[in-house]
Amino acid sequence: QDLLVGPYGIITMAITYAIAIILPITATFFIAFAVMEDSGYLPRLATMLNRVFRAIGLNGKAVLPMVLGLGCDTMATLTARIMDTRKERIIVTLLLALGVPCSAQLGVILGMFGKQPIEALLIWIAVLTGVMLFVGYISSKIVPGQDSDFILEIPPLRLPQLSNILIKTMGRIEWYLKEAVPLFILGTLVLFTADKLKLLPLIEKAASPVIVNFLGLPAKAAESFIIGFLRRDYGAAGLFALQEQGMLNTEQVVVSLTTITLFIPCIANLFVIIKERGLKTALIITAFVFPFSIMVGGLLHHLLSWLRVFN
Repeated sequence: QDLLVGPYGIITMAITYAIAIILPITATFFIAFAVMEDSGYLPRLATMLNRVFRAIGLNGKAVLPMVLGLGCDTMATLTARIMDTRKERIIVTLLLALGVPCSAQLGVILGMFGKQPIEALLIWIAVLTGVMLFVGYISSKIVPGQDSDFILEIPPLRLPQLSNILIKTMGRIEWYLKEAVPLFILGTLVLFTADKLKLLPLIEKAASPVIVNFLGLPAKAAESFIIGFLRRDYGAAGLFALQEQGMLNTEQVVVSLTTITLFIPCIANLFVIIKERGLKTALIITAFVFPFSIMVGGLLHHLLSWLRVFN
């Protein structure tokens, strides 16, 4: 019975998070992306942002996987193939894994910020933008290889077709249900097992120096980061639950969401990175992203506390 409806039950946690909290928001984003795709707007966006991406060793084509990453980082990593050089594909893959939240995660994040002052959202956006530009610039200097020229065909603008929007949206919802929900259940089973084996208190205690002292979060947040290893949106949903329980103040919301956004890629994305870029590159990206996300979160916590932004 506890496995189904207990604190870490499949129904009370996995299904609630996946279907009740995340799916409605995700479906809304899927519709928006389908409209952008079908209207022919994305190539124009790529042209407008070409100069910005040049600063980080890419070109306007990178807009396409970046925007698609707001739908799903796993699918976006596959579309990094449109970049012409290996260097550009690696940089795009790194940035997707680092700081582009998928629609499910982004929906939960925006839902949390909806209950906070607008300054909290602006700080989150500013930190992520700065991190992406900084990491992209450094990567462009470190990763060997050549930059490519920007050549892209611009299709005519058109009114999106309702049938196309529905087909794309339903296809992505079907993918979400098949790919994400099983991982939500797996994550819940991990927590359920850890709880029954009395491992969660040990994990929380072991993670306390980082979670509590460095990030300034409640020890309970360790659970969200544990399941964040499986899916970052699941971790964000855990933080959402903590906020609903009144366990996170505004500063903690900003710090926790910044950290979980920059957290390691989900399992599905990691497998695709291995497939597309190779095991060595995937391990290097993961080994960089994990401590880097914690470092950024900790520095942000101490900076916000020192400046007393929300006090």
